[in-house]
Amino acid sequence: MKIAFIGGGNMATALISGLLRNPKPGLVIRVADPDELVRKRLRADFGVETFGSAADVTDDADVIVLAVKPQLMNRILPEIKTRVLPSQLILSVAAGITIARITAHLNPSQAVIRCMPNTPALLGSGIAGLCASAHCRTHHREQAERIFAAAGDTVWIEQEELMDAVTAISGSGPAYYFLLTEALAQAGEALGLPADIAQQLASKTCVGAGAMLAQAARTGSGPAELRQRVTSPGGTTQAAIEAFEQGGLRKLVVEATQAARERGVELSQAS
Repeated sequence: MKIAFIGGGNMATALISGLLRNPKPGLVIRVADPDELVRKRLRADFGVETFGSAADVTDDADVIVLAVKPQLMNRILPEIKTRVLPSQLILSVAAGITIARITAHLNPSQAVIRCMPNTPALLGSGIAGLCASAHCRTHHREQAERIFAAAGDTVWIEQEELMDAVTAISGSGPAYYFLLTEALAQAGEALGLPADIAQQLASKTCVGAGAMLAQAARTGSGPAELRQRVTSPGGTTQAAIEAFEQGGLRKLVVEATQAARERGVELSQAS
């Protein structure tokens, strides 16, 4: 598979690193980025061929990965328009950029898959929501899955309007867990723990809990079951859980993700 990355930032780096960790026969990766320092880093780290112009990497590519910031799409899409064939898969990780907007710049029958990955992809532990245009064939979906399998798991979203919900849950989700960890550390300080020890306890607890959740998912268990296992009736954990419930934690999470989704819709309409 020949893959052309347009943009050499963190997400492109994560995907390239994963793909080259166990490269399949015939894998060819080329990257376009206007920043010479980025190109130099990619050449040094991965030995990939790099270019300064987006149009220079598209020829003969099976998949063209648009790994640029949303605000750059108005410049990138016209630049590659005359070089892209409808049969080439356009794989976009630009948040808020709809399939219709991409095809309007390229070709109405363009094969396009929108992707919403998240930052744990940098460690190979991400998850990406994928949504395919009507012109995508089975092999296009398989190509997208092979690329994102290098950075974690994938789920298919059949209704494009739900991609904003994917952003609200998994795309923005890591920040929610960082906020919880931050709050736990601050709570530890409020209880009298030294700041460094409170931070270590909070961080390692969240890391360990995440590892337990990942292991449980492989056996079909979920977070509710894990929570029940560690919550002894009448114990300290139950007291804390009851305080969370009485404080409306679940309702607050729903409101927060709704706010994220609504902002995603606004950005999509404004772009």
